[in-house]
Amino acid sequence: MEHANHLILIGAALIAASVIVSAFASRAGTPLLLVFLLLGMLAGEDGPGRIQFNDVQLTYLIGSIALGVILFDGGMRTHAQTVRVGIGPGVVLATIGVALTAAVIAFFAVFLFSFTWLQGLLLGAIVGSTDAAAVFSVLSARGLAIKRRVSATLEIESGCNDPMAVFLTIVLVQTIAAGKTGLDWTVAGRLIAEFSIGGAAGLAGGYLMVAVINRLDLAQAMYPLLASSLALLVFGATGAIGGSGFLAIYVAGLVMGNSQVHSAQNILRVHDGLAWLAQIGMFLVLGLLATPKELLNVAHTALLVAIVLIVIARPLAVVVCLAPFRFPWREQAFIAWMGLRGAVPIILGVFPLVAGLENAWLYFNVAFFVVLVSLFLQGWTVAPAARLLQLEVPTASLPAGRYDLGTAGHWDLELMRYDLADDSPAIGTAVAHLPLPEQSSLAGVLRNDRLESPDRVKTLQPGDRVYVIASAPHVDALNRAFIAPHHPERLEEHKFFGDLVLDADANLADVAQFYGVDVPRGASDTSLGDYLQRIFRKRPVVGDRLKVGRVEFVVREVANGRVKRVGLKFR
Repeated sequence: MEHANHLILIGAALIAASVIVSAFASRAGTPLLLVFLLLGMLAGEDGPGRIQFNDVQLTYLIGSIALGVILFDGGMRTHAQTVRVGIGPGVVLATIGVALTAAVIAFFAVFLFSFTWLQGLLLGAIVGSTDAAAVFSVLSARGLAIKRRVSATLEIESGCNDPMAVFLTIVLVQTIAAGKTGLDWTVAGRLIAEFSIGGAAGLAGGYLMVAVINRLDLAQAMYPLLASSLALLVFGATGAIGGSGFLAIYVAGLVMGNSQVHSAQNILRVHDGLAWLAQIGMFLVLGLLATPKELLNVAHTALLVAIVLIVIARPLAVVVCLAPFRFPWREQAFIAWMGLRGAVPIILGVFPLVAGLENAWLYFNVAFFVVLVSLFLQGWTVAPAARLLQLEVPTASLPAGRYDLGTAGHWDLELMRYDLADDSPAIGTAVAHLPLPEQSSLAGVLRNDRLESPDRVKTLQPGDRVYVIASAPHVDALNRAFIAPHHPERLEEHKFFGDLVLDADANLADVAQFYGVDVPRGASDTSLGDYLQRIFRKRPVVGDRLKVGRVEFVVREVANGRVKRVGLKFR
């Protein structure tokens, strides 16, 4: 009984400390995952906490479950537009990119550690996958947003490269444990089988989850629990039949996040907390398992591995994999620098320990050290890199609150709350003249702690809390109606997009003639939007720029993959 109480006390104290410290770390732009990892190390046997922890099997179990929860949450937050923009380059980076990274690391590991080629490939596979979640936590802490083409590619890569790295690590561990000296062609067949089964199981499981959740009438608190349990069921069942459970749970999250699901906002809110708990728990346990003294013993060679990974392997993989997609060099440079390593390499470093391989602790310690270097070096410089490479875009405004109202057949209905500031576009506007989208309705206005019905409010005032019932696709329009954008000077609307707004359906020849610029050859009968679609290879995103003579066209709005509005700046 006393032992159980001590475990509860220590676990609760570590999680509480992680949450409290993260509040201060985020203000300084410190990668939160680094904070959790260091707290685990401080609590470990070489730190002030002096906790003795060396249970490799438990670490593997906790890491696998936590990673599944994180992937499911990430899948639910990846929108269909993101998939359309980033699916090609993201998947190539997640597969060929991981393999190429592993090969480059293997080449250097053979000389640094006197490894065989298989052992070198195993180290490369362990450190080959990125952790974009860590990068986006830094960007969000600084209030930054980057171009969708870049963020979409990284989101898809981070969701798909974990299964690839896990597959390569398991295959290499099994091959080395069996005493073989090389890989055979059956590996390709296993890869195709695992990914095919994982993808199919994820799709089927995702649609089944949506059907089950929408058919059951439960208490609101039960829907997130049902979603979590069904997601982990898909994860475990896929692994049991020989597929990639990590890919399956990510795909299931994609399906869930892009379907009309009962209590969707409630599920997302709860899973946001679960994903943070999974990350905290996973990094604390991994930090406990590490021994700082042993990390120092491999520091000099592990640092070389980290430098090779950051300076050579990742940039090479990005250049090769993105060559067919013709990304601008600035975007390639940023994607290369965003190869931030996180929990996955450390978890994969546990696999050789579980299998009892020779040099097992060496793999783990090198992977751990590489992650520390990556979080320190890249984690603190991601935001400056985004500014330096001019990939920032104005951040999207968000309602003060969103609450599910969904009923059968109308799952996406929500109640939005807007707290009106002094500069809100709606201030002074008559309620009857508010630019509300179709099929949305003003529900009420909370003024001076008194709820007023819409027919009793003539005009809106600063401090009003406005409640609007609308469906999710109308949120952006409502945001523009009630929230004044606040950005740094370089991202102010007029400075970023230009003073003029053009309709994408405008004839390019007419626009060119009016503003005195030359029409590109063969484009005189093309609309401005179609021309930009062609220039940006049918993957335009907000912030894309095209200089033509003395003017610059800036993509201002994209809907369903099509340019809708264009900003015009004079150079």
